[in-house]
Amino acid sequence: MTDMNHVFLIGRLTRDLGSDERSFAYVGNGQQARANISIAVNRSKKEGEQWVDEVNYFDVTIWGKTAENLKQYLLKGKQIAVDGYLRQDRWQKDGQNFSKVVVVANNVQLLGGKSDGSQATSNAPKFQPRQQSERQYNAMGSSSADSGFPEDIPF
Repeated sequence: MTDMNHVFLIGRLTRDLGSDERSFAYVGNGQQARANISIAVNRSKKEGEQWVDEVNYFDVTIWGKTAENLKQYLLKGKQIAVDGYLRQDRWQKDGQNFSKVVVVANNVQLLGGKSDGSQATSNAPKFQPRQQSERQYNAMGSSSADSGFPEDIPF
């Protein structure tokens, strides 16, 4: 039977990506990008009659094209969603054993909008329909300029 290792977190970046060499680098002879970020995840819990805020910090590693493409948008305070898995790194130093649990991201999404105060959002790429799709719609006898839909929907 296979075990499950899956984590989904929503939090805010604790520092800008690329502020030092340890946070963004190309590894494996410069072949693959690696981004190391840290996110703060807030949660509220009830202690007695009062709600108390609790903050947890998680280290996240992003690999490949995702790391390259998000580099300019991952700024301190930006809210992101991370979907990935946990990895435990183990090493020895001066005869002592150490370990650290890191989230390895499979998917990272930028959250928030222009109202979150982040300058990165205004420069974020916008969705653009593919040119080929528009030509296909027009070839079907319906113009995307008429209704915005390729055909009439009967409801």
